[in-house]
Amino acid sequence: MDPDVAAVIEELDAHRERYVSFCRSLSEEQLVRAVPRSSWVVRDFVAHLGTIDGPVGGMFQGMHGVKATGFGAAAAGIDPWNDAQVAERRTWPLERVIEEMAETRAVLRGHLAALTAEDLQKAMAFGGDSKRAASSVRLVDYLRGWNKHDPMHVVDMVRALPEAVTPELEAWFDDPAIRGYQAAMNRD
Repeated sequence: MDPDVAAVIEELDAHRERYVSFCRSLSEEQLVRAVPRSSWVVRDFVAHLGTIDGPVGGMFQGMHGVKATGFGAAAAGIDPWNDAQVAERRTWPLERVIEEMAETRAVLRGHLAALTAEDLQKAMAFGGDSKRAASSVRLVDYLRGWNKHDPMHVVDMVRALPEAVTPELEAWFDDPAIRGYQAAMNRD
């Protein structure tokens, strides 16, 4: 496995372990709280992280030269696709959502592991979303930010959970990629 890919997977796994532990620490009341500056409740971010690995994994397949649909149904608009996915899972028990997260992550890890040093240097088309314009970025640069997706969304979740913020969480959030993502996504 390419060493850069191995480093991404190692960090990704550590974030996921910590993310799942955080989610399991939340009460049912906390999971259904509305998140300020979002149309989602806390548990919707968990569902999002369980579903987004599918299309992202397809995108990685495409970067490796395997015919893949990439974002497929999400290509028409990632925001409506995400909203539909989380709405469908809103009534699922948390453990079912966490199970799905583990299943989709296992498949995604396989797609990541197949990436080569050559793949990492390829330009990747980022389709944009409601708050960020479409752009092109080297896959390796995308991965170095994307592998922080779990803590990026814990920051979102704790906007509804101020009592859950601890020094350990604050240290986890103290990362330039996380701060940059939050600045881009939470403009006033």
